[in-house]
Amino acid sequence: MSDTLRPALTRLRTPALVAAGTAGVCAAVVWADPTTPGGVIPPCPTYTIFGIYCPGCGLSRMLYSLVHLDIQAALHYNALGVVAVAIAVVAFAAWTVGRVRGTTGPQWGRSRWAPRIALVTIALWFVVRNIPVAPFTALRI
Repeated sequence: MSDTLRPALTRLRTPALVAAGTAGVCAAVVWADPTTPGGVIPPCPTYTIFGIYCPGCGLSRMLYSLVHLDIQAALHYNALGVVAVAIAVVAFAAWTVGRVRGTTGPQWGRSRWAPRIALVTIALWFVVRNIPVAPFTALRI
């Protein structure tokens, strides 16, 4: 192996492990098939106990739909989750390219505003999703 290729492959070890772990999670969700009632994946405890939709309700079904490339169903199950997955894919790609080049990628996650924006977005999704008036009822699963 050439001396220039070895460092690049070494830097790809961690992104490869993250990709393998993600593929494993996706395979587990496909195997469990959360669209089947009474399956392996239990129902959301927040909905079961309180009768309200939490920000994470429908995430496993959303991921199942994304793996099957059914974007419309994924958006129906959890639209915020689809946006989060898209952001995660872009961040992962930027991080991987930065690792290959030996540079740092964008550091938006280190911004003092990133956690605040994420928390406010999740809180708004939680509230809007539970408003019992059309068109907000379409956000329920």
